[in-house]
Amino acid sequence: MPADRRIVPCLWFDTEAEEAVNFYVSVLPDSRIEKVVHAPADYPGGKKDSVLMVEFTMAGAPYTALNGGPYFTFTEAISLQIETADQAETDRLYDALSAVPDAEQCGWVKDRYGLSWQIIPAGFTALMSDPDPAVTARAFAAMMEMKRLDVDALRAAARA
Repeated sequence: MPADRRIVPCLWFDTEAEEAVNFYVSVLPDSRIEKVVHAPADYPGGKKDSVLMVEFTMAGAPYTALNGGPYFTFTEAISLQIETADQAETDRLYDALSAVPDAEQCGWVKDRYGLSWQIIPAGFTALMSDPDPAVTARAFAAMMEMKRLDVDALRAAARA
């Protein structure tokens, strides 16, 4: 493997890898499908000529989506984190990605494919690493009460 080879996350789907990738590419800027690979033969997760893998770029980073069959599903043990530029982008991504409202908590959402996302407004990380522990504690307490993060409310709580 070349020394400059990057880590490429592989997202395992039952049969909907291409559908999911088309959705992600439509929602996130700087995203595109690079290659669709079809199965050369039947395999445990699919049939010959069905979509086996989709190589894609999502928000500028490389990913692979695999139709591996129903053997594995996503869990909250891994999520994709997106830092948003402003509240409008935060709200747009919540609306686009969240398909399980009961799973929303502290900026986390779960999409229609079961993949968890953390939608983090710009400035949130700075609040959580403020040198004043009281600021951090107030921001953290406010975040714990939120489903969808509201950066203005977090800043107000932190400075209260």
